Parts: sequence; structure tokens; C-alpha cells
Amino acid sequence: MKFPLSLHGLRLLVLLCFAAPFGYAAPDPNFHLYLLVGQSNMAGRGAVDEDSKKADPRIVMLTKGLEWAPATDPLHFDKPVAGVGPGLAFGKIMAAKVPAARIGLIPCAVGGTSIKLWVPDAFDSVTRTHPYSDMLDRLKVAQKEGVIKGIIWHQGEADRSAPDAYGALLRDLVARMRRDCGAEVPFVAGEISSFDSNTTELTQRFNAAIHALEGKIERFNCVSTEGLSHKGDRVHYDTASARSLGERYAEKMAELQK
Repeated sequence: MKFPLSLHGLRLLVLLCFAAPFGYAAPDPNFHLYLLVGQSNMAGRGAVDEDSKKADPRIVMLTKGLEWAPATDPLHFDKPVAGVGPGLAFGKIMAAKVPAARIGLIPCAVGGTSIKLWVPDAFDSVTRTHPYSDMLDRLKVAQKEGVIKGIIWHQGEADRSAPDAYGALLRDLVARMRRDCGAEVPFVAGEISSFDSNTTELTQRFNAAIHALEGKIERFNCVSTEGLSHKGDRVHYDTASARSLGERYAEKMAELQK
């Protein structure tokens, strides 16, 4: 016996028949998305140079206006001083490792922010942004076209004075971001650097708190900042160091993806 389609069934059939022509195509599995999150050393403060403007058609960035564009430095737009950070070098290595993929970089870092501002609806009064909520809005736009493959996080200078509390906050952040991304994606965090002897001990304790999460959180790792240099302000990495940091992030990300 044949039963007539219900109204709901008829609507579903119409959607299935007409989804593709009207732009409901599934995200491209070969368009790999990466979130770039944290504070100023992720956003980048290195001097822009000739290499900054050399675009690769396989590497794109989500602009402030939520459009895809060839990835060039500065990727970020958190403050007018945004420059070279680790993101572009990271993208180039990831593209080289997966020749069949396009790489979509989603810059979301906000200079000066504490990890305590990376929670839903928290407001940064300096930039007048909502770092975490804004990140989610940008991610949702990107996920219409691609698939999230990983997160890189560089933050901590704003929280250096409380190293013993940082581990639990970072653990919560990883879980929250993965939940909101809808996937248990690899998460790579970075050490912070001490360019001042007065902060050496605190920095060591801070970095130890990050490394303590290795092995406790699935698909989590940390990159070293050993040997990196500042741009003269004893806080921000110079151009060469920022790129080196990005390459280190890419190597750790590739290890976790295996």
C-alpha cells in the first residue's frame, strides 16, 4: 500500500532536490581551516617586509569583513600595530604538507587579552571587542566552506603573574573551544618568552604549567620559544622569530594530525 507524503516529507524532498542549486553545498573537505588565537604575539607585531606580501593561491585568510582573501601579513586587525606573526609561516608549512588541500587561516587573536577574556560574551574594553564570541562568529562563517583541522594558541604575557592558575584555565579553554568547534581538533599552545631577568622565574613556572597538560589532554601539544628574539621592546617577537614560531606550530600540528 502506498501512503501519500506528509507535508513535512514533501518539504524535505523539495529541500533535497534543490539544495545544491541554491547554495546548500557541503563544506569542502579539502579546505582546511585553522584558528589563530591568543594575544599580541599571535596577532603579530613583527615588521612587514617583502616576504609578507608574497601570496600563495592555496593559502587564504578570513578578513575583518568576513571575506576570503589571499593570505598576506598582517593577517590580524586587532590593533593598528598588527604586523608579522606566526600565522602565515604556519599556513605555508601546512600547505606544503598537504598538497591536495587549501589552507584557510582564521585570525582571531586580540593583543593584551587575558585568558579570562576568552570566554563567551567577555568584553575587552581596550579594543571594544568580545574576543571569544567574535571568534565563534568568524568560525561559523568559515565552516560554511571548509573543515576545521586545528587550533594554535599563543597567549600568556597578560597572565604571567599567576602561573599556578593558568593550567586549569587553559584546560577549560581547550575543552570549550573543541565543543564550540564541533570537533576534537588538535590544539597547539605556545610557551611565552622572558626577555627580562625579573620575569624569568615566573615565565618558567608559567611554561611548566602548559607543558604539564601534555599527556593529560588528548591531541594537545606545546611549542618551544627557545632561541627566539624580540623586536626591541622586550615583549614582541621580531619578524624572523615570529616566522620561526609559526613553523614550530606547524610541525607540532602535523604530529598531532597523524
